[in-house]
Amino acid sequence: MKAYLALISAAVIGLAACSQEPAAPAAPANEPAPAAQASAPAEAMPAEAAPASEAAAPAADAAAGNCGVVVESNDAMQFNIKDIQVSKACSEFSITLKHVGTQPKASMGHNLVITKAEDQDGVFKDGVAAGPDAEYVKPNDERIVAATKLLGGGEEDTIKIDPAKLADGSYKFACTFPGHGALMNGTITLVD
Repeated sequence: MKAYLALISAAVIGLAACSQEPAAPAAPANEPAPAAQASAPAEAMPAEAAPASEAAAPAADAAAGNCGVVVESNDAMQFNIKDIQVSKACSEFSITLKHVGTQPKASMGHNLVITKAEDQDGVFKDGVAAGPDAEYVKPNDERIVAATKLLGGGEEDTIKIDPAKLADGSYKFACTFPGHGALMNGTITLVD
């Protein structure tokens, strides 16, 4: 299954790289970049410049009382965060997925699906079988803790989870669009 996902991922990356137009600059040259965007967003970097295996992704810090995080996805099949830290002190934790790319969900759709680590491969397989009408998520799948809608460029969706439900195992998040999960994945860590 992993080899199959790797082959599909490679094909999708190759096709996406061949069909993409050059990225537009994030801000006009005569305007300073906002402080929150001091480093270039992953979308502005070519896929060759920041391979997912080498990219140092920041952790979303919930330990300071922050009970929510925004995760960005892009047309280069990347999440900007690889570890979401959920504070036990939060009664509810929200995760907002923002697709900062421009491509439609039919060709470059992204979602964020949370599962136990050991369930992730089965959720991928069943999501592909469910197809695009089900947004690559098997309906009523009890292995899924939470899932956003499938998003196209410029769209966003928010899910809410109860941190107490994450205490009994190791959790991961990933995009279930076919071939994306091999690159677009991360961990959910419960912290004090």
